[in-house]
Amino acid sequence: MTKNKTNKASPKAKGTRKKVAKAKTNRVPALNLANVRYLDPKVDLTFRRIFGEHPDLLINFLNAVMPLPPDRLIVEIDYLPSELMPSTPEKKYSIVDVRCIDNYKRQFIIEMQVFWNSDFYNRIVFNAGKAYVKQLDIGDEYSLLQPVYTLALINENFSKSENYYHHYQIVNREDINEVIPGLEFVLIELTDKFNPETINDRKLMLLWLRFLKETNEKMFVLPSEMQANEHICKAAELCERAAYTPEELLKYEASKEHIRIERAVREGTRRDALAEGEAIGIEIGKAEGEAIGIEKGKAEGEAERVELKTQLETTQSQLEAAIKLANEQAARIAEIERLMK
Repeated sequence: MTKNKTNKASPKAKGTRKKVAKAKTNRVPALNLANVRYLDPKVDLTFRRIFGEHPDLLINFLNAVMPLPPDRLIVEIDYLPSELMPSTPEKKYSIVDVRCIDNYKRQFIIEMQVFWNSDFYNRIVFNAGKAYVKQLDIGDEYSLLQPVYTLALINENFSKSENYYHHYQIVNREDINEVIPGLEFVLIELTDKFNPETINDRKLMLLWLRFLKETNEKMFVLPSEMQANEHICKAAELCERAAYTPEELLKYEASKEHIRIERAVREGTRRDALAEGEAIGIEIGKAEGEAIGIEKGKAEGEAERVELKTQLETTQSQLEAAIKLANEQAARIAEIERLMK
């Protein structure tokens, strides 16, 4: 496998086009980067600059965030070529990945995912499995295989759980201490679920995640606790607008613009789906209500028919009894009259 050696560290198509056009018409005005100090580290340009060009920052970040044994922390890394090729031009702005191999020959795939989508799980398992298999050539022993770790930073909520940190392994469901080594996945939601004030966790991990979540064009002063950490302070300097050429800033603006457009389209699609679902629900409710009403009417009508039939039969019985009694009385009167003659 080719390595890039680095220094060791210390509705359908028509409807979709309409939505895109609408999103462009109503989009948020372009950024005025002249008044900005920091750029967003979650965008492809800055994310790759921080973690794809500075191995010391990536090592510090991975050691802080990943569930690694204390006696097997990362000491040095080599970068590997990125193999994630988005299927559409838009996705290249919403999925960013950096790959490396460490001194224990463990591989790490680090992704920044702006939007969540339904094929995400399949994709990260596929990419990790592909990296795992490619470790061996024909005839190599399985004992040479080393773990592959995937770290996915997601800028949207994807889980119903209240937790922001999700660690996945292949485990025995009856005894989770029995683990099949090889593939591990850590998914982190950089959303409102991540609230450092309510979390008692590793301090350095919290600082890194705060840096990724909070740093953006609206920040002008780096919080003092971040300034106190040399690695995060260095990462923040790599996010400063002054560190980029005019051409790079244009690329950054283009990335942000594509993300805004995609978010607007997704939000519009979601609203349309909700409206359509509500309309369908109303129609179904009407139909069900009508059907229930008909069935209820039938049932009530049948009950009334039975009740009327019962009343009629009772009345008829009473009438027959009355007629019988009247006939008997008439017969007695006739008999009395005959005897009196």
